[in-house]
Amino acid sequence: MMDWQTRPRCDETPAWQALGAHFAAHFAGGQPFDLRAAFAKDARRAHDFGIEAPHVFADLSRNLIDRQARALLVQLARECGLPEHRDALLAGAQVNSTEGQPALHPLLRWPAQRQLPAENLNEIHRLSLFSLDEMLSFAEQIRSGRQINDVVHIGIGGSDLGPRLALEALAPAVLPDAPRVHFVANMDGHELAALLPGLNPRRTLFVIASKSFGTAETLRNAASARAWFEAQGGVDAPAHFVALTARPQAARAWGVGRCFALDDGVGGRTSLWSVIGLPVALSMGRAGFQALLAGAHAMDQHFAQAPLPVNLPVQLGLLDVWYRNFHRFASRCVAPYHHGLRGLPFYLQQLEMESNGKRVDARGRALPLDTAPVIWGAAGSNAQHAFFQMLHQGTQVAPVEFIAVREAAHALPGHHRSLLASALAQARALMLGHADENGHRHLPGNRPSTFLLLERLDAASLGALLALHEHRVFTSGSLWGVNSFDQWGVELGKRHAGVVEAALESGQTGGLDAATANLVRRLREA
Repeated sequence: MMDWQTRPRCDETPAWQALGAHFAAHFAGGQPFDLRAAFAKDARRAHDFGIEAPHVFADLSRNLIDRQARALLVQLARECGLPEHRDALLAGAQVNSTEGQPALHPLLRWPAQRQLPAENLNEIHRLSLFSLDEMLSFAEQIRSGRQINDVVHIGIGGSDLGPRLALEALAPAVLPDAPRVHFVANMDGHELAALLPGLNPRRTLFVIASKSFGTAETLRNAASARAWFEAQGGVDAPAHFVALTARPQAARAWGVGRCFALDDGVGGRTSLWSVIGLPVALSMGRAGFQALLAGAHAMDQHFAQAPLPVNLPVQLGLLDVWYRNFHRFASRCVAPYHHGLRGLPFYLQQLEMESNGKRVDARGRALPLDTAPVIWGAAGSNAQHAFFQMLHQGTQVAPVEFIAVREAAHALPGHHRSLLASALAQARALMLGHADENGHRHLPGNRPSTFLLLERLDAASLGALLALHEHRVFTSGSLWGVNSFDQWGVELGKRHAGVVEAALESGQTGGLDAATANLVRRLREA
């Protein structure tokens, strides 16, 4: 078995060279690959390029890829040691090499009654289950006590995007006795200032979500919330402020009353499954939160056990490598055709670009190839009236990922059928195009897309969908040889912000670059 720590990078394998030759022969030059011709020649293409995974069906048939390229990409995954790297991730090995940490988010989804994949995980799993049980019990107490009407969740990045997306997606299933949940992330005070006047301090709970309990935006908002609470006559602040953090001592020193701990091995962008999911538990109850975990765990098992050719996270990750490094597509559009998933593009932006937006591999070597594409998008059908013109006729090709849900959670007649028709029609139109002698009306077609279909949008299917994307990002990052679990670029920006804020306060611009110093002086002018 290959050692996952010394596995080769994708461009160092024979399969990479074979893929390059295959691409040059069949996808570049005078007769590039055409989807319309591919369907005409292959009656089984639609069937054979479909993959069933837990809660998700994927139609990959409209992608610019053929059977030989798919086979070579699977060979590439094996030559890069992806199965071994995956197994190391799921066994709790230190796959986050630059920070000496495991990536424990799959462990949070592991059922209490099932045997763990590695003996060394038993104690970590026990502590994680204890923290989750404490959080879930607290959520039950808040709901049953009926003393809290509003919960303000203060976090940013992974501490905000996951819970926010989950509550948007699962809004129809929120329990009738659940408090209202509000999210505050931006350091821009307009967000918090607009929310506070509508709250009653005696019936409001503030949740401070920060793994490090040192995030500047979160602490600034938390301090302002506490000042407002006290100014409005609020009493017993510790009872109204709780923390979700890996640094409980810092949180208690700040003044919170309750702390719910998460492990250092749980990254921010994969922390929804931890105590960071408190807003979900408050709104959905213990059963709803556990259904979210169960859906994600089902996808974990699929990722761990399904053969590579029919392993959906693996196939999507391989497709991402194929598009980024051979077709040279610089971005991917995400178009969820469901109002509840309107926040998914923002969630995936962080998940993918923060994970794989790296210029060196895990060994510190400069990369000779491109990594993470730009992720962008919006909910359909709104997106059709915003940027789909570019997708159909623009000079740059951007693969589109459609996400649709078969069953609606509303009873408005006709709406959902029309919505699904729009999603299907856009995927079809992107592929077929429209021939016209009038160049303004000519649409070239042959534009690639993936179609992900869920039966319904509930806690289990949402969990599976998000875990699918986590493992997809891990797959592409593994082949590129990067560490998908650190984010040093984010840390650099934080350090500079502290220096600049000090200059804005004092007016002392020594040590700043000329452009920043000039702007600081302009901002300080009366």
